[in-house]
Amino acid sequence: MSGYSLLSGLRVLEVAQLAPSSVGGHLADLGADVIKIEAPGLGDPVRVGGARAVGSPDGPAFMHLRWNRGKRSVELDLRDDADRRTFLAIARTCDAVIEGMRGGYLDWLGIGFDELCRANPAIVLCTVSGMGTDGPYRTMGTGGPVFDAYAGLREVTTPDAPPTEGMAGSTTPPIAMYALGAHGAMALLAAVHRANRTGVGAHVEVAGIDVAAAWMPDLVDAELNRDRSMPRPTWLPDGRLPDWPRLEAYRTGDGHAILFGSHVEKFWHNFLRAVGRDDLIEVDLTSVDDEAPARADRVWRALTEIFATRTRAEWIDLFVEHGIAGGPVNSVADMLADPHFRARETTYRVDYPGVGELEFVASPVRVRGEEFAPDLPPRLGGHTDDVLSALPTSAPASAPTSEPTPRSTP
Repeated sequence: MSGYSLLSGLRVLEVAQLAPSSVGGHLADLGADVIKIEAPGLGDPVRVGGARAVGSPDGPAFMHLRWNRGKRSVELDLRDDADRRTFLAIARTCDAVIEGMRGGYLDWLGIGFDELCRANPAIVLCTVSGMGTDGPYRTMGTGGPVFDAYAGLREVTTPDAPPTEGMAGSTTPPIAMYALGAHGAMALLAAVHRANRTGVGAHVEVAGIDVAAAWMPDLVDAELNRDRSMPRPTWLPDGRLPDWPRLEAYRTGDGHAILFGSHVEKFWHNFLRAVGRDDLIEVDLTSVDDEAPARADRVWRALTEIFATRTRAEWIDLFVEHGIAGGPVNSVADMLADPHFRARETTYRVDYPGVGELEFVASPVRVRGEEFAPDLPPRLGGHTDDVLSALPTSAPASAPTSEPTPRSTP
């Protein structure tokens, strides 16, 4: 069972590994019937990926439990002619197919978009890959951190000695790898919407590097139009607003931190009145002149002293009481213990065989009147018999028109 009922009736066939599995994961969370095709005996490598396992050192990965929850698993060897016939027979009953391998994988197998359309003219194929299906890097193997590094989205260092923390030249988690699934699901649903109106299928593509490139319009689009990109006179020459202290992080009295976000005048005035510092209202933090940096420095020093007078929890209470914009700077453990996180019931619990009750973060989508309660990820091939026995027998899929060539994998 998938999470919600919003996409009930949508049937999706998935051939994906690792991060692209999150495309089907988002759809399953919303109620789609996602049938995941996995290689016999191997399955999606994300099943055992990551530094931490559930229950035992060789237990399943947390990413697997997130990205593959609520799906059904069918074992097929897509290099085998009979199994490719079966794949096309399943595709005939589906609204969409997710190709989450290296770009062109299904074409290489002879079961790409053209073959899928012969089986189902209204089918949608959503190709999700790292480098895309064209360009000089299309055959290059990639992973999540590569997307960010390619687009300048992630600060990467080359240490002089073996690093003791982080991965792939950075201590920050990748961004585009996790955003890839949402963009893929959005593209697939838009194409299915059109196919339902027109009866005509579509092939849509989302590449991880393109997701990374599209993530920062203020930087990328400005660079594309450098000769027409002009600095705003209301910003400081260093690229900051003259009131930057009103949007800054500050250390609190208990050694934690708060992110102050009251650069809007209403919130700023609410804050100053609440802490008894009306004198700072008169400081001009909007004009850009020679004295602007000094005025901002004065306010920053005052705020640094003010925030050191209370604990983080006390500041949050004050923000809520007086209508002040901002929030706590949390670690993951802090967030999980945060009263707001708990009050919103952001997690759900499920029994895992041999381990006991586990708690996971739910879909960020909320549906009034429905509870998010997806099934655990499927056992490898656990639904093969059920899916194949339900296939129509009157119109078997035709054989693919081409054979895979193992020596020239995409």
